[in-house]
Amino acid sequence: MSDTALRDLATRAGVAPQWKDVAGTTHDVSPETLRALLAMLGLSCGSESELAESLRRLHESTGSMSAPNLITARLKEPIILPAFANELQRARLIFEDGSRQDVKLEEGPDGRTLSTGIECAGYHLLETDHGVVTLAVAPPRCFAIEDVAPGERIFGLAAQVYGLRRSGDCGIGDLGGVRALALSAARGAADALALSPLHALFLAMPERFGPYSPSSRLFLNPLHADPAMIFGAERVRAAADEAGLQREMAELEAFDLVDWPRAARIKLALLRTLFKSFEGVELAGHESAGLAADFRDFVAEGGELLAGHARFEALHAARLAANPKARSWRDWPSGWRDSESAEVADFVESHSGEIEFHCFLQWLAQRSLAVTQGTCKNAGMRIGLVSDLAIGMDGAGSHAWSRQRDILVGASVGAPPDYYNANGQDWGLTAFSPHALVSGGFAPFLATLRAVLRHAGGVRIDHAMGLMRLWLIPEGASPTQGAYISYPVEDLFRLTALESWRHRAIIIGEDLGTLPQGFRERLAAQAIAGMQVLRFERDEHGFFRSPDLWRRSAVAMTVTHDLAPTAGWWRGHDIDVRASLPPSSSAFVPAETLEAERRARATDRHFLWGALCHAGAASGEQPGPDAPESVVDGAVRFTAATPCGLALLPLEDALGEVEQPNLPGTVEEHPNWRRRHPGEASTLLDAPAAVARLETMRKRCT
Repeated sequence: MSDTALRDLATRAGVAPQWKDVAGTTHDVSPETLRALLAMLGLSCGSESELAESLRRLHESTGSMSAPNLITARLKEPIILPAFANELQRARLIFEDGSRQDVKLEEGPDGRTLSTGIECAGYHLLETDHGVVTLAVAPPRCFAIEDVAPGERIFGLAAQVYGLRRSGDCGIGDLGGVRALALSAARGAADALALSPLHALFLAMPERFGPYSPSSRLFLNPLHADPAMIFGAERVRAAADEAGLQREMAELEAFDLVDWPRAARIKLALLRTLFKSFEGVELAGHESAGLAADFRDFVAEGGELLAGHARFEALHAARLAANPKARSWRDWPSGWRDSESAEVADFVESHSGEIEFHCFLQWLAQRSLAVTQGTCKNAGMRIGLVSDLAIGMDGAGSHAWSRQRDILVGASVGAPPDYYNANGQDWGLTAFSPHALVSGGFAPFLATLRAVLRHAGGVRIDHAMGLMRLWLIPEGASPTQGAYISYPVEDLFRLTALESWRHRAIIIGEDLGTLPQGFRERLAAQAIAGMQVLRFERDEHGFFRSPDLWRRSAVAMTVTHDLAPTAGWWRGHDIDVRASLPPSSSAFVPAETLEAERRARATDRHFLWGALCHAGAASGEQPGPDAPESVVDGAVRFTAATPCGLALLPLEDALGEVEQPNLPGTVEEHPNWRRRHPGEASTLLDAPAAVARLETMRKRCT
């Protein structure tokens, strides 16, 4: 088989046959990797005849005379139509408001175009002899921070949901804690509260609690629901009493670390008791018809997506009970692997109550989130909650099972080798198929974006480069044996802008690390705010950049969840933690490397203190490693002084904590995604140091 023909097919299909490393060296992707990734895109090329057939089909799909499902466009700009419109002269526009307009099609330099641009954003219909096509007409850019607060700079907090405490949360931070923290932050004039991902995980496997490895991004983790928001505190306490959970709930709530398996068991027992009550009272029609009607409307609106997720949750638990080793649906017998099989249909019929329970859990979680966002806005926050969108989903999870046509089954997202990881990275997540996005009218992308914006004033898109390209690794290959797959970035930008305005929600794109040249500028042109983190804002000599050199189009932060908080970094606590790791850990480094890091940290402290003093954020002699308080204060003043339109203060730095939420490269060796903050969420910000830091943000950001 000709490598040239294979690489030609790959290029045409959006799989890059070469890639450049951070040093600018070009590497060829192996034929094995290209064949594996092309096969996932439906382009088999195991033989000459298969390759020829795939080339033919790809060519036909590019010049297809059938109408696509959806075409994206910008306001008032010419709309270029695909090949299906080549013979058409006229068509009819049906606008979202129901009005109609006959339009003329003209021959343009790139193909058939509408005679005039469309002047109202929205999802309109183009009616032709070949069928009806949706035209997604987007504004020139996203709804931006400047649209929230024209001429102002605003600030907010960032918090890990599971780490927030409130009485009755069963030992896992929930939206009741978020609501309490939001009220406290709003009193300090904060306009935003950015949250760790709330995506649905695996209720049947609560030991898999990493928030960036979701089972589905379309639904929420019910363990974060606060049922008291819907049923009232008295009824929830009565359910806990009935189930005999009060003692264990109190014990779990006192822990410094979340015991996910045990806390999940207790929280689900509480929610099952509430569901039984809900069935016997509201759904039986005895009282509170409003709640019953709201639940039924929620299930109806959730449609097949909600039904598929609920079926997976019930089936996953049943399959694990039958075979504890069958943790992924791909390990199940063939009949269960197909979400549309007769076996699954029989299971659904015989387990309707369990499936309804999982719909109930999603209803509780969604209504809890809606109440929390409403509280934020009513308290005066101009943005309110900012959700977090993980870059992909676990290939063993709900979305991968129920919507197999959406994704690249058998590939995982990662990163090629770079300065930070010579072996590359495999994040264990799968991603949308770009071909399926286009052929499906971008329905999977739109459903995901709408899910994270439904009850939020903004979203942070993790690894925003995924809008343009992703490093995909075939199953069984090492991270170095991947390739970049291109995504229809202009279409995704347009849809993001349209949904951003429809929800009046800001978009933050995580753009840290190595990016394609010009990508940050493209984000800024879309009004997608990038991120600038104090720890990373250094020049080639190691000096920290002055705050006035930061970008107005970015969000300023002192640290992220993957970094040691400022106090921990100043103390060198993060180095001490890694020194304690066993040699088996992927984050393990030799003792001599750690000693070199300690020496480098001493220099870095000097550079940081100098930058803080030069910016007027600190003064006096440099404090010692065991006295980080003034450094934390200075870091807060520094980021608050940047021109960035929004500054987000992580709760760890607001409180001066030393432990980081996540230590990359570790799983069991470090308590990632488990640390709980000391004290109730409602009073955390009452500590004098926190009050002063929020006041600093308020004064410098307004």
